[in-house]
Amino acid sequence: MEWLNSLFFSSEALGSVSVAHSVLILALVISIGIMLGKVKVAGISLGVTWILFVGIIFSHFGMRLNGNLLHFVQEFGLILFIYSVGLQVGPGFFSSLKKGGIQLNLLAVSVVLMGVVITCIIYKLTGLPITTMVGIMSGAVTNTPGLGAAQQATYDLTGANSPDIAMGYAIAYPLAVVGIVFTVIALRYLFKINMEKEEKAALSTQGGSKDEPRQLSLRLSNPALNGKKVGDIHDLINRNYVISRIRHKDGTIEIARAETPLYLGDEMLVVTSFAAVPAITAFIGEEVNIQWTNLGTQLISRRILITKSELNGKSLEQLRIRSLGVSITRINRSGVDLVAYPSLRLQIGDRLTVVGAEPAIAEVEKKLGNSLKRLNAPNLFPLFLGIFLGVILGSIPIAFSGIPQPVKLGLAGGPLVVSILMSHFGPKFKLITYTTMSANLMLREVGITLFLACVGLGAGEHFMDTVIAGGYKWIGYGVLITVIPIMLAGVAGRLLLKLNYCTLSGLIAGAMTDPPALAYANEAAGNDLPSVGYATVYPLTMFLRVLSAQLLILLLT
Repeated sequence: MEWLNSLFFSSEALGSVSVAHSVLILALVISIGIMLGKVKVAGISLGVTWILFVGIIFSHFGMRLNGNLLHFVQEFGLILFIYSVGLQVGPGFFSSLKKGGIQLNLLAVSVVLMGVVITCIIYKLTGLPITTMVGIMSGAVTNTPGLGAAQQATYDLTGANSPDIAMGYAIAYPLAVVGIVFTVIALRYLFKINMEKEEKAALSTQGGSKDEPRQLSLRLSNPALNGKKVGDIHDLINRNYVISRIRHKDGTIEIARAETPLYLGDEMLVVTSFAAVPAITAFIGEEVNIQWTNLGTQLISRRILITKSELNGKSLEQLRIRSLGVSITRINRSGVDLVAYPSLRLQIGDRLTVVGAEPAIAEVEKKLGNSLKRLNAPNLFPLFLGIFLGVILGSIPIAFSGIPQPVKLGLAGGPLVVSILMSHFGPKFKLITYTTMSANLMLREVGITLFLACVGLGAGEHFMDTVIAGGYKWIGYGVLITVIPIMLAGVAGRLLLKLNYCTLSGLIAGAMTDPPALAYANEAAGNDLPSVGYATVYPLTMFLRVLSAQLLILLLT
């Protein structure tokens, strides 16, 4: 049975046994961790973070990996995870910083900054190493990329791993997950929130964000527009809108083309942004109630996917779709509806709502692709190109006065920045960065499971000794870092900013990058406002969590 003992416990063995040992340990740690992650207590689960704890247990009992191999797998897993996170948040990163999200993002930034300040105060008062405190902070805010960033910064600075980062994270994380949810509940009782009234108030104000598309039917009553062509009137008002269909006074319906003339009394279906509705209505005429779907079968509406790579980055105007006798009324990109204005640049995976006669729509399908099979094919070139560029960017030393060591974005920050930029700006340079949600999720989960397994296996040897020697106090430090910032932000958001509780609960979950808290908020709210708040602040918060963890290591080590 010597071979079995060697397979489980000998990380220094040579040849196939060493490879088999490494694969076996990683697979077993991840499998057990994932199974435990499905267990919920009071509706709360630690999810894949169980992999970290299983790794610690395995390492404590002597089942470890070779140090060099452990470091490589850990860093590679981190890169895969961080890069896929960047691809996910990139399309919405810059839009989240616009006016509609500034208020929410500023509140989320305050949560991040308060957490950093409390971490520094505890560091000064207790004398704990900054590596330990950053690990506690990352666990207290349930931010695994921050853990990876801190470990990478420490390795770049000292040339060695620091197990206390992972130990601090592991000790603070479990109570942080519970603490975030209970703080959200505490805010509910503190302000005596009536969820039924809150939901009604949310629905009454949920008419749409300023950029959200809205359909409206208008009757032309502006004499100045009588006889003018559709293409001409677009130049008369500085708004983004699309005239989809026109019903003339004789009852005939046609697709609006640039050369189509408009006359007083004509009725039209217009798609524009929510904010532009008053101006468009005042400009054209009066709003009327028309059910366009009940006006005959000569025109149909269909959603068509863009799957041809040569269309990536092209504008709607360049496609000349209207020459085929159809109208594009809106575009759905990553679950968000956009107004189909002429200068909008298209991306692979966009879903266009097209209106026209069936033969014409068939022609549009050929032009755009509409092939799920082609869309499901992986685009590996931009993935590895982005990782290559991210590693280069993360390795560039940036000198700042007052900081003894040059600052680097590292293997966490570099790929994150590049993936955000590539996913947002890639189509402008004809670069296809599209991946299906399932592919992105698979990449992300493989990366995070490898990373957490290696972190646990690397930290477990001295974990129990650390806890017994005073590490249990770290739990209290983590609670302070978790609760104080989100409680203060919650009170400020409710009293000063008058935020709806549903939005506020989602914002808190996003500011802590905590999916279990979002799941609770969604279930309690009964609407999608928590998810909107979460998605609005998540991209910027994730970036700041990674950056702050590295800066604390570099500045205070």
